[in-house]
Amino acid sequence: AAGDELQASEKLWGAVSHALIAAAQQRGWKHGSHARMREVVRLLAQETGDQTLPSAFERAEKLHANYYHGDLTARGYFDIINEARRLTLLVLDLVRAYPDQ
Repeated sequence: AAGDELQASEKLWGAVSHALIAAAQQRGWKHGSHARMREVVRLLAQETGDQTLPSAFERAEKLHANYYHGDLTARGYFDIINEARRLTLLVLDLVRAYPDQ
């Protein structure tokens, strides 16, 4: 609302990455780098059958880059934030649904 798209980009990227970290920790998967996070997304896509997850993650990564470079257009920014929100909520649903070990 304040118009600080750079800060919003990084906060939403943080939400995506923390949701993925929670899912990875539940499942005992490594998650300490972008490459490992991509692997977490691939494994979640395999687990759920939702093959849109890897491309949603790739687009969400652009929010992290946008924080540093500010290169997203307004239209691109809003498309990506909607997809990143969807990805975050989906992963959080998986965290809630995952059986306790």
